[in-house]
Amino acid sequence: MKLNKIIQSLEEWAPSIYQESYDNSGLIIGDINSKVSGCLITLDCTEEVVDEAIKKNCNLIISHHPILFKSINRINFNTWESRVIKKSIKNDINIYALHTNLDNVSNGVNKKICDILQMDNTEILRKKENISCRLDVYIPEKNKDEFLKKIFETGGGIIGNYNECSFQIQGRGTFLPNDQAKPHIGEKNKKESIDEIKLEIFFDKNYIENIKHCIHQYHPYDEPTYSINNTLNTSKNIGSGMIGKRKVDFKILIKEIVKLFNAKSIRHTNVIKNKINTIAVCGGSGSFLIKDAISANADVFITSDMKYHDYFMADDKITIIDIGHFEGEQFTKDLIFEYLSKKFLNIALHLSNVNTNPINYYN
Repeated sequence: MKLNKIIQSLEEWAPSIYQESYDNSGLIIGDINSKVSGCLITLDCTEEVVDEAIKKNCNLIISHHPILFKSINRINFNTWESRVIKKSIKNDINIYALHTNLDNVSNGVNKKICDILQMDNTEILRKKENISCRLDVYIPEKNKDEFLKKIFETGGGIIGNYNECSFQIQGRGTFLPNDQAKPHIGEKNKKESIDEIKLEIFFDKNYIENIKHCIHQYHPYDEPTYSINNTLNTSKNIGSGMIGKRKVDFKILIKEIVKLFNAKSIRHTNVIKNKINTIAVCGGSGSFLIKDAISANADVFITSDMKYHDYFMADDKITIIDIGHFEGEQFTKDLIFEYLSKKFLNIALHLSNVNTNPINYYN
C-alpha cells in the first residue's frame, strides 16, 4: 500500500484545509510514493515512539500533534525535535500529523470525547465560516442533467443533510467564436445565440480543485463560462469544540472524568449548577471557546490548558473544568486506529504503547 493512498483517505475524513492557520498538519517527513510496511499511531511523536516504530517494522507514524509547528532554521540535534527528525530520516520513517483538522470535523476528536461522556444531541460549538463556495456556471439545457450528475458525484450540491442541491435559471447565451476557437455549437467568426441554463451550486471549499477539474472535463464547451465565489456561510459539520446534552449530577460527572480519562489533577471554577444538563467540550487548549460555551448556555465546559486569568472568564456563568491536555486527547489515537482499521484491511496497524504525557503529578 502506497502512502499517498492512506493520506488520501485521511484527507477525506479530516481535510487539511480545515486546520487552523498556526497549525502544521499533513506529511511532515517522508515520501508520498513510499510503500507502507506498517503504521504506528500515537498522540505525540517522540524519540521513544520512533524507536517503537523501528522495533515494530513500521515506516509510517501517524500522530495527532505535529512534530514541527514552525519553520526551523537549523538542525543540530540539541533539541528533541531535531533528534526525532534525524532518527526518522535515517530509518526511512514517514511522519504524518492530523491535528486541528481532526479537531474541527464533526466526527473527530471532540466527538470522541462526547461519546466517552455519553452525551446526546451533539453539535459543533463554534461553527467555522467561509468554508463553502458557490459555483455559477452556464450550460446548454440539453447537457444540464449529465453535467449536474458529475458535479454532484464530485462533492457539489451538499447543504447540510440535503444532497444534489442546485438553483437553475433559464436564459439566453451569446458568443462569437474566433479563429482559434473550437465551438461545440455554431461556427467560427459567426455570432451565435442559444438557450442556456445558469446553475448555482454550493460546495465545500475542500472540493474546489475537483470541481474545477470536473467542469473542464464534462462541460461541452471548450471554454466553459463559470465563476467560483467564497461565501460567509457557516457549516454545522466543521468548527471548534462540541456541545451536547447529558443529565448528570456535577459530583458524579467529576468522578466519571477522573475514572474515564485517568485524570490525576482536575481544576475547576465555582460550581454553578449541581444538576448538569448541557456540556461543552474542547480537546486540547480551549480557552478561546469560553465565551462560546457561555453563549450556548452550557452548564460546564470541559477542556484543558487554562491559564490563571482564563478562569475569571467563567464569571459565575459556567463551570470550567480543566482535565489536562494529554488526558483530554489521549483517545485520539484510538479514533485514528478505528478509522484506518475500517478503511485498510491489508495494513499492519499498531497503537503506540508509549505514554507521551510530559507531565508528572505529585500526590
